[in-house]
Amino acid sequence: MDVDGFTELAAPARGGRIFSREVDPGFSDSAPSGRVRLDAIARWLQDVAYADVADAGLAQAAVWVVRRSRISVLRFPRFAERFQVATFCSGLGRMWAERRTTVTRIGEAEPCVEAVSLWVHLDPERWRPTPLSDEEIERYGGAAAGRRVTARLRHPPPPDVNGDVMHWAFRATDCDLADHVNNASYWQPLEEELLDGPDPERIDAEIEYRTPAQPGDVRIVRNGSRRWIVSGDGETLASILVAHR
Repeated sequence: MDVDGFTELAAPARGGRIFSREVDPGFSDSAPSGRVRLDAIARWLQDVAYADVADAGLAQAAVWVVRRSRISVLRFPRFAERFQVATFCSGLGRMWAERRTTVTRIGEAEPCVEAVSLWVHLDPERWRPTPLSDEEIERYGGAAAGRRVTARLRHPPPPDVNGDVMHWAFRATDCDLADHVNNASYWQPLEEELLDGPDPERIDAEIEYRTPAQPGDVRIVRNGSRRWIVSGDGETLASILVAHR
C-alpha cells in the first residue's frame, strides 16, 4: 500500500488511543457521479482531528496546522453510504506530530481510505511552534509507541521552466479561522483535473504545505506526477505528488 516518495502509512500500536466517529457524505461533498471529492475527504480528516483533540480535553492547549497530508483512496467513498472515520497519533516530534486516519464503510472490515498528516504544534497566543506538553505526550504517545517523525519538507521545488500551467484562483470563502486558505482547498485543483476525465477508482496523493495562501490568482505547474501551486510573485505555496493506480 505504500508508494515510493510518500509518507509511510504506519499501523497503530496496540492499546494506544484511537478516536472515531461516523460520517455521512453530504451533497456538497460529492461530485456529479456521487463520488466523494478529495477536498471533502480532507475536511473529514481535519474535522475528526479537532474532534479527537476536543474529546481529549486538549483543544485549548495548542493550535495545530498541517505541514503535509497524504490521502490514499483504495475505493472512493460515495454519497448515501455511511462511514467510520478513525484517527490516532502515529508519531511524535519535539514541536509536531503525525496523525493517521482511516475511513471505513459501515459494515466492512477494511478501510476504503487511508490517510496520514503531519501537524505542527503552535502556541495558541503567539502562533509560533512550541514543544508538546507532557499531558499531550501522555495522552497520545501510547499510540505512537516511540515512533519519531520530522517536519522536513521532502518534495522538490518546481522546475525552472514553466511547463504545463493551469490557472487557478483561491477565493475569500476558502479561508478559515486562521485567516488563510484552508488546507482542504488545496485539493481542489487536483479535483478539477479528475472531474475533467473518467471517474477515478483509486488515487494516492500527497500535499506539502509550504506558505499559507491568501485569496487570489495562482498557477498550478504540472510536470508528470508532480504539481506545484505557485503564487503570482513566484512563491511556492504547496507541492503535490500524485500516483494514479
